[in-house]
Amino acid sequence: MATAEKKQAEQPLSVESRLKSLYELQTILSQIDRIKTVRGELPLEVRDLEDHIEGLNTRLGNFRQEIEELRKKTVAEKEKINESQAKIATYKTQLDNVRNNREFDLLSKEIEFQTLEIELCEKHINEYARIIDAKTADIAATEETLSDQQHILGEKRAELEEIVSETKQDEERLREQAKALEPKIDA
Repeated sequence: MATAEKKQAEQPLSVESRLKSLYELQTILSQIDRIKTVRGELPLEVRDLEDHIEGLNTRLGNFRQEIEELRKKTVAEKEKINESQAKIATYKTQLDNVRNNREFDLLSKEIEFQTLEIELCEKHINEYARIIDAKTADIAATEETLSDQQHILGEKRAELEEIVSETKQDEERLREQAKALEPKIDA
């Protein structure tokens, strides 16, 4: 009796049993696909939101770096103004000791030039201040967007985790069944 069972086990499975196993495998795989469909595009949406948040953080870093550079330029312009004012003061004291018209004209032109330099530096300072204000407004808007996106990401992650936890056991059970059926088909 043991030899009869042994011979039956050694015989290849009939076409009918292999087809039945294949049909069962297809059904199981279809159920797994349905489980994945329940998740839908949620994993991709989560990944896209993460990338978007990373981009917003990079943008904020760039804005802050630009503001810092503009502040350094503003300090440099103020130093130029102080230097020009010091030069004007020395030129005015030299005007008191002028010997001829040529020296007077030269010193007057230098004073005028330094005055124009001061005006140019003040113009640059005002321009930098406007740009800083604009960048600060951009930072505020970007931070608000970032906050909204992080909130949405948190909700999507929670939703995805909930769906995955609900379907994880079913999916694992179906995968085990599929693995159990594969040897019957391959034989």
